[in-house]
Amino acid sequence: MSLHPITATPERMPWIPGSQALGELSLFQGEETVHFKVLSDRRSEGGGMAQIVRFSPPPGMLIKIVANARSEEHIYILSGGHCDKSGRQRLFPGDYLLHPNGLAHGAFLAIETTVFQVYSGEPDELLDFQMIAANG
Repeated sequence: MSLHPITATPERMPWIPGSQALGELSLFQGEETVHFKVLSDRRSEGGGMAQIVRFSPPPGMLIKIVANARSEEHIYILSGGHCDKSGRQRLFPGDYLLHPNGLAHGAFLAIETTVFQVYSGEPDELLDFQMIAANG
């Protein structure tokens, strides 16, 4: 296997609609709620992938995500953050999460949130993705 660097300039990359990967799950009343930029994808070489993901919950709604990690997943919050079911923010820009392979996990998002996400192999298996009314 030849080693070579991968360089990306995210500011110059277009946002890819989440519906290209998630289908209609990521749409709310016809609007995209997820966008991403794939920075690298070495899964075909036995590696992992890195991407920037932007979640945009509709006003008064929470994005609820439940997934199972199929490899180690590293998440660094760039802006926004995760919240609890009432919409109260509990993770903030600069916070880091690690979901080990096999871990079932979830997130609630009440505000626009952008994360840097790295998988050591395959991305998560999505178990649930929905918009729910914010209670708070």
